[in-house]
Amino acid sequence: MSWRLWVPLFLFALFIGLAAYQLTQPKDEFVASGMVGEELPYFDLPPAMDRVEGVSNATFADGRPRLLNIWASWCLPCIAEAPHLESLERQGVEIVGVAIRDRPEDIAQFLAQHGNPYSRIGRDDLSEVQLAIGSSGVPETFVIDGEGVIRYQHIGDVRASDVPVLLEQLEQAR
Repeated sequence: MSWRLWVPLFLFALFIGLAAYQLTQPKDEFVASGMVGEELPYFDLPPAMDRVEGVSNATFADGRPRLLNIWASWCLPCIAEAPHLESLERQGVEIVGVAIRDRPEDIAQFLAQHGNPYSRIGRDDLSEVQLAIGSSGVPETFVIDGEGVIRYQHIGDVRASDVPVLLEQLEQAR
């Protein structure tokens, strides 16, 4: 009869101890893509709006490394990274954009207001490409080498301190 009282108390104490242990462990905020080092999967996205070209995996297989930026007009950190992407573009970096779950008119308004550093923009209405390349959210930027292989992943908005890192990663991808 007494074991019926002690077993639940022991299990509860075990649960509390395990929870307390987990709370003392450092938090890992970085969710790395398992696709770094892998070739881009096949995709063929339509243009995000009029007068821009769409994006496919073949876009990245011409021998030139470039950035692939996953973004959206409704994304506040995407606004914060816009000037830094333009800085990269002014330095000769080609940036290809993939707009996630967005409308052409919202994309056009965003670009008119915050600048357009993109050579092409594809529209990923169902986040299929985003998920296929292991992106965990927006914004996210990948360095793709000239063979279409993902060489580096930057999670979150690109900040001024990230610009030299991305330039270095692009140089290494040559």
